[in-house]
Amino acid sequence: MNPSSVVDILLVEDSALDAELIIRALRRQSIANPLFLVEDGAAALDFMFCRGAYAGRKMTRSPKVILLDLKLPKMTGLEVLGVLKAHPRTRDIPMVVVTSSQENPDIAAAYALGANSYVVKPVDADDFIEAMSKLGLYWLLVNQAPQSVIDEQLTAHTEISI
Repeated sequence: MNPSSVVDILLVEDSALDAELIIRALRRQSIANPLFLVEDGAAALDFMFCRGAYAGRKMTRSPKVILLDLKLPKMTGLEVLGVLKAHPRTRDIPMVVVTSSQENPDIAAAYALGANSYVVKPVDADDFIEAMSKLGLYWLLVNQAPQSVIDEQLTAHTEISI
């Protein structure tokens, strides 16, 4: 496997049904990248900064993309987005808001905090799966990551291989 192809997805989603649909959509497109699911905003930050339950995780292993719901327990998606985009180690990671909110203040706040994309979850299950399939293909196969993210992935692959 090419080291630059080692990527991860962090899915921050508190709805078990929505998480299942997103995962199913990604797998339908043969996207078999390692996927980590956390169910609240505090857990997302713990995962990213290797704290709490994720203290044993390698700090150099960053996701290639973060799919982030806004309406989360413990800490909102906007709060998580603000923290991650303000931190030098995580600010270059693409963060895609995937939410049911179509409210302009949420959209504006997400982009002001540095969201790379804002996707409203379709209500229909088939439309939802189709949208998430396209989203996964774009962010994992089409989008070019900043060099800092690629460097972390190369380092993570090297550390795992040893």
